[in-house]
Amino acid sequence: MDSVLRRLPRPNDPNLLVGFETSDDAGVYRISDELALVQTVDFLTPIADDPFTFGQIAAANSLSDIYAMGGKPVSALSIVGFPPNGDAAVLEQILRGGLSKMDEARCTVLGGHSVRDDDLKFGYAVTGVIDPKKIWRNIGARAGDALLLTKAIGTGVIATALKAGKAAAGSVEAAIASMTQLNRAAAEALCEFEDGARGASDGGAAVHAVTDVTGFGLLGHAREMAVGSEVSLRIEHKRVSLLPGAMEAARGGFLAGGLKSNREFIEPCVEFAAGVPEEIRALLFDPQTSGGLLIAVVKDDVDALRGALEQHQITAAQIGEFSAKRSPLIFIE
Repeated sequence: MDSVLRRLPRPNDPNLLVGFETSDDAGVYRISDELALVQTVDFLTPIADDPFTFGQIAAANSLSDIYAMGGKPVSALSIVGFPPNGDAAVLEQILRGGLSKMDEARCTVLGGHSVRDDDLKFGYAVTGVIDPKKIWRNIGARAGDALLLTKAIGTGVIATALKAGKAAAGSVEAAIASMTQLNRAAAEALCEFEDGARGASDGGAAVHAVTDVTGFGLLGHAREMAVGSEVSLRIEHKRVSLLPGAMEAARGGFLAGGLKSNREFIEPCVEFAAGVPEEIRALLFDPQTSGGLLIAVVKDDVDALRGALEQHQITAAQIGEFSAKRSPLIFIE
């Protein structure tokens, strides 16, 4: 997809602030000096057995891109692909689950569009609002910045183990709790922290780049941040939080096709220290659904930012640090 998009002309519109030519989480279009629209679209095939839960996960996943840009979601349109002979009661529960998360986000569902599809799919196109001067990009990280992550990883391998009937109930519950947790509280904490940082004596922004961890896995989204920012990155694998049961699922070989594709694409720019276990290597490529925020922040402000996040009941792990660009692009120790 990226190779195709690179061949397309960028719209000649000065109000287009963030478009498809980058790997950002959402597009941003300026309405006025104080207001811009932030827009995204995402949908999923089922990742949970319960249709209501699947609807919740799909909604949280779609909303996440708005939060990752620093925006506030305001409206959404549902996207449904449903089998012609599917049970209407199942569809109703999916829609109800999605609405429950949209209500939690204070985002109004205006309607949507459905098509007949043998493979069930569900998601949303979400529109939010944002201050054009306060957009978070997935580029802008600087040498010396710390890298923080707000959720544990492992949803991909746990979902794969679940499909094979090999996932422990506790690990499934933990994965569902993570996937249905909105990134709203984390984004609100970041916004409050940034407003305070801009009011400091130097007046500069402490948060330099933000993205959410989804289908490309932790290393895929970290790579986008490093490449776009023209820096390199060192990650300490022991600091990366794992969901309960994720290690066991990886050891059991429950690796989704997306994990293997991620690894093939990203691994050439990654170097692992000799002591990094193979299951950890796999988990760092594991595609996530509704994952956490990945944040590049001034190193001296890490404690203050973590404190701001904790006030919103969000725990963030400092998992690495950026450096001047060199080879390898990403080093895992």
